[in-house]
Amino acid sequence: MSASICAYIMAMAMATGFLSLSCGGTTSFVDSSNLTWVSDGNYVSIGNTATASFVEGTSSSLLPIRFFPNSPGRKCYRLPVRNISSSIIVRTQFVYKNYDGLSKPPAFSVSLGTAISATINLSRTDPWTEEFIWPVNKDILPLCLQSLPDAGFPVISTLEVRPLPEGAYRTGLKDFSDKFLRKSYRINCGCNNVSLRYPMDQYDRIWDADLDFSPIHISPGFEIRSTFNSSSLKETPPAPVLQTARISGKEVLTYNLPLDTLGDYYVVLYFAGILPISPSFDVLINGDVIQSNYTVKMSEVSALFIERKGIKSLDITMKSTRRYPQINAIEVYEIVDIPSESSSTTVSALQVFQQSTGLDLGWDDDPCSPMPWDHIGCEGNSVVSLELSDINLRSISPTFGDLLDLKSLDLHNTSLAGEIQNLGSLQLLEKLNLSFNQLTSFGFDLEDLINLQILDLQSNSLHGIVPDSLGELKDLHLLNLENNQLQGTLPLSLNRESLEVRTSGNLCLSFSSLVCNGLPKNRSIETPEFTIITKKKHNVHNHLAIVLGAVGGAILVLLVVSLSVLFYTRRKRPEVTYTARAQSEMRNWNVAAKLYSHKEIKAATNKFKEVIGRGSFGTVYLGKLPDGKLVAVKVKFDNSQLGADSFMNEVSLLSQIRHQNLVSLEGFCHESKQQILVYEYLPGGSLADNLYGASSKRVTLSWVRRLKIAVDAAKDEKLKRLVYLEGLDYLHNGSDPRIIHRDVKSSNILLDADMNAKVCDFGLSKRVTRADATHVTTVVKGTAGYLDPEYYSTQQLTEKSDVYSFGVVLLELICGREPLRRSGNPDSFNLVLWAKPYLQAGAFQIVDESLNGTFDVESMRKAAIVASRSVERDAPKRPCIAEVLRELKEAYSIQLSFLASSGHLH
Repeated sequence: MSASICAYIMAMAMATGFLSLSCGGTTSFVDSSNLTWVSDGNYVSIGNTATASFVEGTSSSLLPIRFFPNSPGRKCYRLPVRNISSSIIVRTQFVYKNYDGLSKPPAFSVSLGTAISATINLSRTDPWTEEFIWPVNKDILPLCLQSLPDAGFPVISTLEVRPLPEGAYRTGLKDFSDKFLRKSYRINCGCNNVSLRYPMDQYDRIWDADLDFSPIHISPGFEIRSTFNSSSLKETPPAPVLQTARISGKEVLTYNLPLDTLGDYYVVLYFAGILPISPSFDVLINGDVIQSNYTVKMSEVSALFIERKGIKSLDITMKSTRRYPQINAIEVYEIVDIPSESSSTTVSALQVFQQSTGLDLGWDDDPCSPMPWDHIGCEGNSVVSLELSDINLRSISPTFGDLLDLKSLDLHNTSLAGEIQNLGSLQLLEKLNLSFNQLTSFGFDLEDLINLQILDLQSNSLHGIVPDSLGELKDLHLLNLENNQLQGTLPLSLNRESLEVRTSGNLCLSFSSLVCNGLPKNRSIETPEFTIITKKKHNVHNHLAIVLGAVGGAILVLLVVSLSVLFYTRRKRPEVTYTARAQSEMRNWNVAAKLYSHKEIKAATNKFKEVIGRGSFGTVYLGKLPDGKLVAVKVKFDNSQLGADSFMNEVSLLSQIRHQNLVSLEGFCHESKQQILVYEYLPGGSLADNLYGASSKRVTLSWVRRLKIAVDAAKDEKLKRLVYLEGLDYLHNGSDPRIIHRDVKSSNILLDADMNAKVCDFGLSKRVTRADATHVTTVVKGTAGYLDPEYYSTQQLTEKSDVYSFGVVLLELICGREPLRRSGNPDSFNLVLWAKPYLQAGAFQIVDESLNGTFDVESMRKAAIVASRSVERDAPKRPCIAEVLRELKEAYSIQLSFLASSGHLH
């Protein structure tokens, strides 16, 4: 079998990985090279189709094309490359040929992945062909066309993908992972008639004829010895290319190749010993010797790989040292940087947000590169602004909390209602516009936005008073509170020269201590003082005046006293109303807990003296009941009474369920503008405190201690219960009705003095009232970093949502880091996205450094596997909480055995 036939058969086999798209075409066809072309309809979702009259040689034909009129979003093809492990050739052809009759050839840019790869100007060349070598690192490669201002509509006629052999075009390049190659030249030296491509080149590279020169043509009629094998090079140049060469009849052989742009270039020079001689020569690039006395050995194939930086022209010269120099083929590529992608945390958050809203915002691939998505602003590869005005959002999505680089967020006129929430992690936020919505409560997140400069809350339904915490935002210079229902005295901390506060359109809002009617705030009406002046002369008129004055004064005093009594009575009435309302709500919510008065709470906390924590609900104070029992008192500072349902929900849940692994409710207070919960006090703090809190408050958590937070060992060392998980297991399976916690996180795991853990904070929990119900459809609430992505995509809450959140807690225990952070590589910002691939592969280098050398590998492996399964994006792939319980019990048992055998178990 001849070498050419073998090559053809191999090429036919390789062609199965080819993708050839007829852009705008509607039918499949096979061309003269036996390549199958298909319609592009499955790879692009937008664009119009047309035909252009195309003349090639002496024949004319109608060529399908696709063009992209101006429209929002990117105009992108999504190319599947998941089965390709190395690099690919991406080749595109752009044809105008006056298809629209306007005689205005367009100009536009083309991008691959995150990189602008080329600028096309069809007024210079029509058709225009571009070819790139791209390193495959994802399943899908986007190729996008971007309009240029006033330059017409982008247009494309063909798009091809061709796999390359492993390692091809990487020799000599320091790092190809963040670069791609754009073809400048591929010359079949010595061939002066036609271009060569598939099937002679099994990878379908197009080798252009050496038309600009008059070389000596070495024909393929020369004997090619069996040792001649181009596969010795990773690029595997085709034999027909190597069987021709350009040989100078002089001492010097030169190619002068102009370059499009000043840049970095990659040059490949191919040499084949097809003559019964072995010439030697020096190889120079732009006058610099890059290889001295290079020898082309008979019957061998070799190549030089050269990288040159910052050049704008290319001079390739070979100077003879023995016999005449020769060259068989040349490839020249511009080296183009691939911009870094945005963090996977950001991309995931934005795409989940888009999916959960049901909106088509055109958000695919990377949000910043090559061009920012609509509604998004970027600095480098960081999303720093998000503008979603006039979109019906209804609530502030928890996914916004993942956008850690955000500096500006505009959600005005988006139908937001309820409490301002899910923004506390945006530490870099400088501008926040929530105006023209139906927000009713400030919430607690605003006080964490330490870099906030502009806060626009105008035209909402905010009521109550303005919280003092806003005054702690030292960089704030504009606070717009106009057209709300706020009243009372503004915090004095807002009364500073650098801050403009706008308050018009509220009930009564000012820095003055006077209320709207001009009377001093909270001041009772006093009896006016009267002075009766008596004179020595007593005539009738004077006496009458005195009598009338006395009578009038008495009447005035009676009037004032009556008003005072009325005012006092009206002031007292709300307390009776709130007490009655609390008792009524206790009956309606089936609450079986002690009702404390605010006076009792104030005494128990010593006037709210000692703060022991803060949460989404409010501030937590240490208290002491009359019987000496220590309690944790959670106070909600929200005078608007928003969150009353969540408050009574938590009271109801905790008063009805009793379990040793759930924080018990001692009582509550629901007086006038007071919502207070009284819990049992756990001195060990939260798991989050012990992992990330101040070093003075942390307890060193070994691996066995971390497992003990999940698994409680009985005194006889037999596994008896899983402390934290049994609490969840009870909620999911032992409670009637079933309960989904909805806010599982490390700060809601509290530890007692013996490091036993308990579940707390049921303010967001949901009852599953129907025994056969698979989910509860509800507004998305929870904490950024812990939220089940399927839940906030579908708004369908399930027990598997708690499993996901607990999986994040397990990852925290394993890796010793928070779910969201800003330090390190952007891809490590999100704990789940960062840790899961490592743990699935059994790569434990990401385990908390403080645990090194102290854990059994099998114990860690079991915990890592169940943690990875728990945070699967698709809920059906996650284990149930009972299965997680079993696996962690085994992990704990293995670790105990390991410590016992090593003599470290005490």
